[in-house]
Amino acid sequence: MVRTRKVSSQPRKVRKRMKYQAPLHVRAKELTAPLSPELRREYGVKRMRVRKGDTVLIVRGRFAGHEGKVVRVSVRKARIYVEGATITKADGREVFFPIHASKVVITKLDLSDERRKMILERRKAVEVGTGA
Repeated sequence: MVRTRKVSSQPRKVRKRMKYQAPLHVRAKELTAPLSPELRREYGVKRMRVRKGDTVLIVRGRFAGHEGKVVRVSVRKARIYVEGATITKADGREVFFPIHASKVVITKLDLSDERRKMILERRKAVEVGTGA
Protein backbone atom coordinates (compact mmCIF):
# COMPACT_ATOMS: atom_id res chain seq x y z
CA MET A 1 0.00 0.00 0.00
CA VAL A 2 1.37 3.39 -1.02
CA ARG A 3 0.85 6.22 1.41
CA THR A 4 0.81 9.80 0.26
CA ARG A 5 1.95 12.66 2.39
CA LYS A 6 -0.80 14.85 3.77
CA VAL A 7 -0.55 18.24 2.12
CA SER A 8 -2.70 21.08 3.34
CA SER A 9 -5.43 22.40 1.08
CA GLN A 10 -5.52 25.75 2.87
CA PRO A 11 -4.41 28.47 0.44
CA ARG A 12 -2.38 30.36 3.07
CA LYS A 13 -0.33 27.28 3.91
CA VAL A 14 0.20 26.35 0.27
CA ARG A 15 1.27 29.93 -0.48
CA LYS A 16 3.73 29.88 2.43
CA ARG A 17 5.16 26.56 1.29
CA MET A 18 5.58 27.69 -2.33
CA LYS A 19 6.99 31.13 -1.57
CA TYR A 20 8.86 31.14 1.72
CA GLN A 21 9.83 27.50 2.14
CA ALA A 22 10.65 26.76 -1.50
CA PRO A 23 13.97 25.10 -2.35
CA LEU A 24 16.74 27.34 -3.71
CA HIS A 25 16.47 26.15 -7.32
CA VAL A 26 12.83 27.27 -7.29
CA ARG A 27 13.58 30.54 -5.46
CA ALA A 28 16.23 31.37 -8.06
CA LYS A 29 13.48 31.76 -10.64
CA GLU A 30 12.17 34.75 -8.65
CA LEU A 31 15.40 36.58 -9.53
CA THR A 32 14.46 37.31 -13.12
CA ALA A 33 14.26 40.89 -14.34
CA PRO A 34 13.14 42.42 -17.63
CA LEU A 35 15.76 43.54 -20.13
CA SER A 36 15.88 47.13 -21.32
CA PRO A 37 14.23 47.77 -24.71
CA GLU A 38 17.67 48.05 -26.39
CA LEU A 39 18.84 44.69 -25.02
CA ARG A 40 15.47 43.15 -25.84
CA ARG A 41 15.87 44.16 -29.49
CA GLU A 42 19.53 43.07 -29.57
CA TYR A 43 19.09 39.61 -28.02
CA GLY A 44 15.42 38.86 -28.71
CA VAL A 45 14.82 37.90 -25.06
CA LYS A 46 12.39 39.61 -22.66
CA ARG A 47 13.86 38.71 -19.29
CA MET A 48 16.91 37.06 -17.74
CA ARG A 49 18.04 36.03 -14.32
CA VAL A 50 20.04 38.79 -12.60
CA ARG A 51 23.67 37.93 -11.89
CA LYS A 52 26.57 39.58 -10.14
CA GLY A 53 28.25 41.92 -12.61
CA ASP A 54 25.09 42.94 -14.51
CA THR A 55 24.26 46.65 -14.67
CA VAL A 56 20.70 47.42 -13.62
CA LEU A 57 18.40 50.44 -13.42
CA ILE A 58 16.22 50.54 -10.30
CA VAL A 59 12.69 51.57 -11.28
CA ARG A 60 10.78 51.37 -7.97
CA GLY A 61 11.26 52.39 -4.36
CA ARG A 62 13.67 54.66 -2.55
CA PHE A 63 16.45 54.30 -5.15
CA ALA A 64 14.27 54.67 -8.27
CA GLY A 65 16.30 56.06 -11.18
CA HIS A 66 19.62 54.81 -9.78
CA GLU A 67 21.78 52.73 -12.12
CA GLY A 68 24.60 50.55 -10.85
CA LYS A 69 26.36 47.22 -10.98
CA VAL A 70 25.01 44.22 -9.07
CA VAL A 71 27.53 43.42 -6.33
CA ARG A 72 25.73 40.49 -4.69
CA VAL A 73 22.74 38.22 -5.25
CA SER A 74 21.03 36.46 -2.35
CA VAL A 75 18.98 33.52 -3.61
CA ARG A 76 17.87 32.65 -0.07
CA LYS A 77 16.39 36.12 0.49
CA ALA A 78 15.47 36.59 -3.21
CA ARG A 79 17.14 40.02 -3.20
CA ILE A 80 19.92 41.73 -5.14
CA TYR A 81 22.38 44.36 -3.93
CA VAL A 82 23.33 47.22 -6.26
CA GLU A 83 26.43 49.42 -6.16
CA GLY A 84 25.46 52.83 -4.76
CA ALA A 85 22.13 51.73 -3.29
CA THR A 86 23.24 51.92 0.33
CA ILE A 87 21.81 53.05 3.65
CA THR A 88 23.63 54.25 6.75
CA LYS A 89 22.95 52.20 9.86
CA ALA A 90 22.64 53.71 13.34
CA ASP A 91 26.26 52.84 14.13
CA GLY A 92 27.46 54.69 10.99
CA ARG A 93 28.13 51.68 8.75
CA GLU A 94 27.15 51.82 5.09
CA VAL A 95 25.30 48.67 4.02
CA PHE A 96 23.74 47.67 0.71
CA PHE A 97 19.95 47.94 0.54
CA PRO A 98 18.21 44.71 -0.55
CA ILE A 99 16.14 45.12 -3.74
CA HIS A 100 13.78 42.62 -5.33
CA ALA A 101 14.76 41.67 -8.88
CA SER A 102 11.32 42.56 -10.27
CA LYS A 103 11.94 46.21 -9.35
CA VAL A 104 14.92 46.61 -11.69
CA VAL A 105 15.57 46.61 -15.43
CA ILE A 106 18.78 45.05 -16.76
CA THR A 107 20.63 47.61 -18.89
CA LYS A 108 23.88 45.70 -19.46
CA LEU A 109 24.47 41.94 -19.28
CA ASP A 110 27.69 40.43 -17.98
CA LEU A 111 28.54 37.91 -20.72
CA SER A 112 31.94 36.82 -19.41
CA ASP A 113 30.49 33.36 -18.67
CA GLU A 114 30.21 31.01 -21.66
CA ARG A 115 27.28 29.14 -20.09
CA ARG A 116 25.31 32.37 -19.86
CA LYS A 117 25.87 33.03 -23.56
CA MET A 118 24.52 29.53 -24.27
CA ILE A 119 21.48 30.23 -22.07
CA LEU A 120 20.87 33.48 -23.96
CA GLU A 121 21.04 31.73 -27.33
CA ARG A 122 18.72 28.96 -26.15
CA ARG A 123 16.18 31.46 -24.74
CA LYS A 124 16.33 33.48 -27.95
CA ALA A 125 15.56 30.38 -30.03
CA VAL A 126 12.62 29.46 -27.77
CA GLU A 127 11.10 32.98 -27.70
CA VAL A 128 11.47 33.44 -31.46
CA GLY A 129 9.94 30.00 -32.06
CA THR A 130 6.87 30.65 -29.93
CA GLY A 131 6.31 34.16 -31.23
CA ALA A 132 6.37 35.59 -27.69
